[in-house]
Amino acid sequence: MTSANVVVVAVVLVLAVGPIVLGLFGAFGPKRVAAAASGDAHAAWNWRLTALSTLLYVLAFNLTFFLQELFLVLPKAFTPGIRAALFHNNHSWQGDHPLARLFQGTGAVATVLAALACAWLLRRSSVQSTTARLFLIWMAYCGFFMALPQVAVGALSNGSDLGMAMGYFGLGAAVKAVFALVALALIPPIALWLDRQMLELADDPARIATRGARTRFVLQTAVLPAFLAILPIIAFRVPREWIEVVMPPLVVAWIGTVWMLAGAWRIDDAKAGGRAGEISLARPLIAVLLLLLIFQCVLRPGIRFY
Repeated sequence: MTSANVVVVAVVLVLAVGPIVLGLFGAFGPKRVAAAASGDAHAAWNWRLTALSTLLYVLAFNLTFFLQELFLVLPKAFTPGIRAALFHNNHSWQGDHPLARLFQGTGAVATVLAALACAWLLRRSSVQSTTARLFLIWMAYCGFFMALPQVAVGALSNGSDLGMAMGYFGLGAAVKAVFALVALALIPPIALWLDRQMLELADDPARIATRGARTRFVLQTAVLPAFLAILPIIAFRVPREWIEVVMPPLVVAWIGTVWMLAGAWRIDDAKAGGRAGEISLARPLIAVLLLLLIFQCVLRPGIRFY
């Protein structure tokens, strides 16, 4: 089996087989006595929280994508012989320099660093607001899951962003495969850590008291919002080839939420700490509309760094 085949098998295991097995074990595996005896109370669906989460996901995805493209452009802008430009859904450059290939990896590095910063803020007890914590969750989510899959893609395609960065270092197929496997192995634990952060946004312990309740809460606050957000995200990304418009938000939404949904049942020690009364949709909606105007009116024509 070639290194590329190993990476492909690992992708299938991480993005499909693994979460399915975990979810089935939660549904049909042995249950703790306390959880089984407590029943499976059906708390009312909080549609305002779903709407808030959708709006914040739209913001987080587009801000993270902008950050990625910005840090793909900036290093090139200061490189002799390179003329770089930033757009709402891409970046471009003219000229040639040996470092240009290396700088195709700086965008992914920037999103991971931003995700780590948001994860650190989430661990600080001073961030109490449900809206603020939910925004940080989605920023960390998009930062990690926009970058980690690129490592696997880079191991398979020399023409991808990280494929070019790996090519700059002259990495062989086996070394690329190792990097890809490490990146893929990080996806489940990161998703499950974010799962806990999401569950602790519940405003009532009853909402996350049982396996079924925790799964419904994650469906309500994470899975459904991430996929509902794809349609408004498309408005930020057009015009471009449809596969480039639709596929990145679809892949990012799937990669993490499938593990969050499959693993919610495991986190039986999460403590509800949300505040239902403070949920407001007006400011996030205004922020989304303003960001859309910036993307389509300022970034779409292009900002040239020369």
